[in-house]
This record gives sequence, C-alpha cells and structure tokens, in this order.
Amino acid sequence: MPQGSQGDAKRGYEPGKFLILLVASAVSSLIMLDSNIVAVSLPAIARSLGATFTDIEWVVSAYVLTFSALLLAAGSFADRHGRKRATLIGLAIFTVASALCGFATSSLMLNLARALQGVGASLLLTASMAVINKTFSGADRARAYGFWGACLGIAITSGPIAGGVITDFFGWRWAFLLNLPVGIVFLVATAKVFKESRDHEAKRLDLGGIATFSTSLFLLIWGLIDGNSLGWTSFAIAWRLLASVVLFVAFVAIEVRQERPMIDFTLFKQPTFLGTAFAMLGYAGAAQVMIFYLPLALQNSYGFTPAKAGLAMLPFALPMFFTPRLGASLSARYSSRALLTLGLATTFVGDLSLFLFSRIDASYGVFALGMVALGAGAGLLNSETSKAMQGAVPPQRSGMASGLTSTTRFTGLLLAVAGLGAALSSSATRHFLTAASALGLDPKSAAEAAPRIASGDLVGAFTNLPDSIRVHLLSAASTSFAAGFGLACLVAAIVAAVTGMLTFVLFQRPARASAPDAPTAGHLVQPME
Repeated sequence: MPQGSQGDAKRGYEPGKFLILLVASAVSSLIMLDSNIVAVSLPAIARSLGATFTDIEWVVSAYVLTFSALLLAAGSFADRHGRKRATLIGLAIFTVASALCGFATSSLMLNLARALQGVGASLLLTASMAVINKTFSGADRARAYGFWGACLGIAITSGPIAGGVITDFFGWRWAFLLNLPVGIVFLVATAKVFKESRDHEAKRLDLGGIATFSTSLFLLIWGLIDGNSLGWTSFAIAWRLLASVVLFVAFVAIEVRQERPMIDFTLFKQPTFLGTAFAMLGYAGAAQVMIFYLPLALQNSYGFTPAKAGLAMLPFALPMFFTPRLGASLSARYSSRALLTLGLATTFVGDLSLFLFSRIDASYGVFALGMVALGAGAGLLNSETSKAMQGAVPPQRSGMASGLTSTTRFTGLLLAVAGLGAALSSSATRHFLTAASALGLDPKSAAEAAPRIASGDLVGAFTNLPDSIRVHLLSAASTSFAAGFGLACLVAAIVAAVTGMLTFVLFQRPARASAPDAPTAGHLVQPME
C-alpha cells in the first residue's frame, strides 16, 4: 500500500476502522489482481493444455459468468446473513478454487474450477464493499473509497507485470497457486478485524430470480461462444439463444412481483440511470474487455514473452490508474453527461486506433498510442458510472447497491468477451485458411490448426509440419491473428460510439453530485478494470 495514503488514513479514522478498510481493500484487490495475472497467462495455458480459442474464452467467461450472475444474489446474501460471514465464505471458496485451477490437467477441469472461483469472488466483492459502506459515512466514506481505489489502482498496474513474470519464470499454474497462502492470510485477518453487520430488513434469498437470471446468462454466453464452430443458424445455437430470452423474461416477471427484488427495475425508468447503464455497458464492451485481448495480441502479433507483454500493458493500465483523478477535478466543472460522453468518445478513438494500427502492421510504439487513449477513456468511465449508479440505490441496501453496479458492468463484460471473441476467431480463421491454402497446406491440416491460432498456441499448431513450411505458416498465423484482433477492435469502437450516443441522449439533466454517502468520482475504482 502507498505509505502516504496509509498514513493519511491512520490519522483520519477512528481506531480499528483503518484495519477494516485495509483488509476490505486487500480482499477486493485480490479479485482484480488475479484476473489481470490470468489474462497475461492465457497463451501459456493454451500451449500447456492444448486448448483451442473456445477453451481459452471459457477460462475467462466461466469466471466472469458465475461472478456476474451471482453478484446480486451475493449482495442479498451478505445483507441477510452478514457481511463478515459472506467474506469468509467467499475467501474459502476462492482459495480452494484457486488450488483446483493450479492443479488442472485439462481445459475442462480448469474452466470448472474458474467457475467456482467466480462464485467466491462474487461474495468477496459485494461483502467487502458493503463492509466499507457500513463502516464509513459522509466524507469519511469518500476518503475510504479513495484509499480502496488506490489499492485497486496499484493492482491494475502491477497485475499484468506480475502475471508475465510468474508465467515466464514459474509457469502459469503459479498464477493460481499463489492465491493459497494469500487466501489463508486474508481469512485470518478477516476473522479478526471485520465486525458483523446485516440489513435487518433483508428478506430471504430470491432463489427463483437467481436461477432464471444465471441460467439465462449461461445459455446466452454458451450460444455466443459456440456460434462460430457450430454455425449461427444451427439448432444447437438457436435453442440456447431462444431459451436465454425466455428465461430472462421469466426473471423480470419474478422480480417485479418481489417486495425487495434483486434488481429494482423501476430505476430503469429514470433516464439518467438508464444513461448510466448504457455508459457502463459501453465501458465494459469497448474498454474493459481489452484487458483479456490485449495480452493475446501482444504475444501473438508482436511475439512478446509473457513478461514483456505484461510490461507492454502499462500504456493501457497507467491511464486507468491516473485518469480517475483527472475526472475528480473535471466533475467540479462538468456534468456526468459530459464526462461519460467524453469517456466513451475517448474509448472510441482508442479502439479505432488499434483497429487501424493492426491493419497496417504498426510498430509497438505506435500501437501503444491507441492503448493510452483506450486506458484514459476507461478511467473516466469507471469513476463516473460507479458514482452515478451507487447514488441511485437506497443506502440501507448497500449489498444490493454494489451488486447492481457490478452486475451491469460484468454482464456487459461477459457479452463482450463472447462477442468480440466470435469476431476475432472468425476473422483469424478465415484469413489463416486463405493464407495456408496459398502456402500449399492441405485443407484438413489447416482446419485442425486454425482453432489453435486464435488461442495463441502458434507453435503447437504446426508441431508435425516440416521446417520449410512452418516458418511461413507462423508468419501467416501471426498476421491472421492481427486481422482478427483488428476486427474485434472495430466492433468495440462501434459499441463505444452507439453507447456514447445513447448516453448523451438519455441524460436529461446534469448529474454532478454524488449521493451524500456515495464515493466520489475520482475515488472509486472497480475491480477487474
């Protein structure tokens, strides 16, 4: 932790409160640090387990799926059964799941363990944020979120570097196994420091809502990820997408009849809240998702090692850390409508730049300029969207507030991982099959190699081929991945443009002020950015 922030916190808080803040911040940072470490490790995982791009998508999606699907339920669980208990349970699940990930012998085992890890992470995030909301109020709460955001900001910048170093020198399994000692330390600290708190008005868990929402989300993502391989018009994809829609309609029907629903759908009747939701979806689908795809591009297109790719992520990560502080000063002069539109416009510029740079085979120095713009846009969006949405929910339902804020974002992230992945995979495969045919590779061998191109296993895809053709195929594979990544960036730019216009139109009044006890714009940094 930064010594200045720690010293200021100690001087300003009541005895014991700083320890609570410190543990809550560390627990939240663990979630985001782990996700950033894993992002850099994906090509190494693909090579080690012989995974296809679909398998690699599930390494990310299995975690985000359970995480996002259960955030609202986790918030309700924390409100009803206690925030300290929820944190301890979440830590136990996350630690055990990390061990299973580290010892996985197949992509299926890894993905199932990642899904379990997401369950634990959903409890950790909502409970730790609710503990902060309960422990602090007024100006102290804003300052507490300032420290919390600084801790997560450090994890943002250090995560890719740590992931690259761990993968290069110890192997990708240690990206998960290191969570074991850390998890045990956090369990002890939480048990000693946290005080139990509940929402005494909380009702029982909405099991019907949990089941319909999570199953709907799973079927939608399952259909999007398998669409390229099975065919978008196939029966297998059609029934998944149709069932997803039916279950979501059922979820809405269940929630509108609840006295205290997981999602208060009346909030979406407020234009400003709806504009915030679109901005949040734009942030997730156009900027945050690149946390997972940029490391793949740096390793597959530029040939960087994991450690070098981690360092090469800094032009994206550093602006995400510093821009919220710029947003804090801008929020005193400009409305949330202006800042969110500016954030999405900057994100659009970043994504479009990466698309163009991928097409012209630009050097890394030029490519990094697009990463800077993308990171700056993400930083602005993160702070403003969180402030607006947190302030729209009654403070006594702090668990639901943090769950609602994050569920909107991570549902968008999940859809973006699957949607951009489909664009990347289809384009990379198409370009590679054309290039492989021109090089004389038989169609069967080319078709077998293509799924491993997008996943980053470029060497493994051509193991059994003669050296004379392997060098040319490796070059074709790298170029094909760059084409696929470029298309994904173009789709992301379109998402930023559309959500930016919707945000600008729907915000009907300035929304500068935070709710009295809500974190301020420059202080709030969300996990997994």
